[in-house]
Amino acid sequence: MTPKPICIIGAGPAGLAMARACVVRGLAYHQYDANTDVGGLWDIEQDGSPMYESAHFISSKTQSGFDGLPMPEDFPDYPSHSQILTYIRAFADLWGLRKNINFKTRVTDIEKLSQGGWRITLHTGETREYTALVCATGANWHPRMPEFEGMFDGELRHSSTYRSPKEIEGTRELLVGAGNSGVDIACDAAQRAKAAFMSVRRGYHFIPKHLWGKPSDVVTSTGPRLPLWLNRIVFGAVLKMYVGDVTRLGLPKPDHKLLETHPILNTQVLHYLQHGDLLAKADVARLDGKEVVFKDGTSEEIDLVRCATGYNQVQPYARSYFRYEGGRPNLYMQLFSREHENLFAPSFVETNSGAFKLFDVMGFAIAHYVQDQINGHARAEKMAAMIKTDHPDLTGGIKFVASDRHSSYFDSHAWQSHMKRLFKQIGWTLPTDEPSVMSPSPMRSEFPVDPLPVAAE
Repeated sequence: MTPKPICIIGAGPAGLAMARACVVRGLAYHQYDANTDVGGLWDIEQDGSPMYESAHFISSKTQSGFDGLPMPEDFPDYPSHSQILTYIRAFADLWGLRKNINFKTRVTDIEKLSQGGWRITLHTGETREYTALVCATGANWHPRMPEFEGMFDGELRHSSTYRSPKEIEGTRELLVGAGNSGVDIACDAAQRAKAAFMSVRRGYHFIPKHLWGKPSDVVTSTGPRLPLWLNRIVFGAVLKMYVGDVTRLGLPKPDHKLLETHPILNTQVLHYLQHGDLLAKADVARLDGKEVVFKDGTSEEIDLVRCATGYNQVQPYARSYFRYEGGRPNLYMQLFSREHENLFAPSFVETNSGAFKLFDVMGFAIAHYVQDQINGHARAEKMAAMIKTDHPDLTGGIKFVASDRHSSYFDSHAWQSHMKRLFKQIGWTLPTDEPSVMSPSPMRSEFPVDPLPVAAE
């Protein structure tokens, strides 16, 4: 019997990396995306995208990108969202991936079949069955809003709705949260708002995007691999020299050691704090009409409270097949479902490096595993046992802070090292060892199974 193809849901970076792996390994697949083109959240024009005009990559171009397709040399060190979208679409074109994608097509439900495999339901009501299901619809589509005490006469929004600095003009704006998007928007507010404030619950370590004229991740990745304790001493000394004591700017002292939270790669926000264009405030205590009252007893009149408070990594179509902890699915290698065979989720990535190259490895891990099952290879059984029993330490010795965001967080170097050992142990080939990946041909047009067209509503 001819095996059913693989189903890939989503055509952002993770979904496209998975599709490329299928092409290289000769696996049949169908791909679905609710949007009109590839790119996922990087397409600012798509409904629900959390992208904004001033957004840039927080990983440098030389440490990011898909295997075999370096980002263009004329890209800046930290490309803009539009440049990243152009790059993603160039990757799709290079490998001829668009022709196997059903655009404007939403998967509304999935069902595990008793005889093995999965059934999906499309928004048209049509159902289809597949050998494996790859959920690559991304992690930043379902905003997490905090609950505040009191009533507010102004506007309360999540940062996911933010698009342009024009929205800020003339307002008294409060940014709640100091993640990378939060500090980006705070910088926009510092330039355009009538008054700009940033409320933070805990202290953070702010890391410059450049050290000695080079992107910070280039410096750390090309330098010697130091023990964690020594790395903290050396890098901490560098930050003290470049950044100094942030408490002088009204920010709280970090309540955790360096590297124990997702890195904040933005020192421009410190520039605006230093010049008084942005004021740091304590955690919000309550809302009171036109004012926001903070836990240090101070208050400010505010027109708009914008919450950069993260996202829940939920997939509504997936029912309860994923086991969530802190709003994050608990998965083997943050990829394989431990409870349900052939259910994969390569886009739930929370780590301290760029994700594109991790997506490549994830795609090839899935492709190898499914291919071994189809071929009846003993490696499939070996891998299935590891998925259920192997619990590797992916922290790299770092004790990440106890927060929802860090409930499934991993150290990128530890994850990659373990995955390389796993590939070697099982007998799989890494994407960087595939000649067709590292020297791709621009003529990639043949697929094992043609896509089945779906009529959009």
